[in-house]
Amino acid sequence: MPLEIKKQIRETSQSLVRRFAKRVQQSGILIRARKVRFRERAKSKQMKKRSALRREELRLKYERMKKLGEI
Repeated sequence: MPLEIKKQIRETSQSLVRRFAKRVQQSGILIRARKVRFRERAKSKQMKKRSALRREELRLKYERMKKLGEI
């Protein structure tokens, strides 16, 4: 669904651009485009496993330091 804006009689260029920007905002085109452009890829099984192991390792390290009074 293309967005079509035509210049009205005696309308300035700035007014036309402002009206166009308003229509683009209302249509939600920018929001959809940003969702596609900046979407996060799903993590692979191996990456999920690695990050879980790293979190567990850091948690244990923190607990050990807390127990020794270093924190």
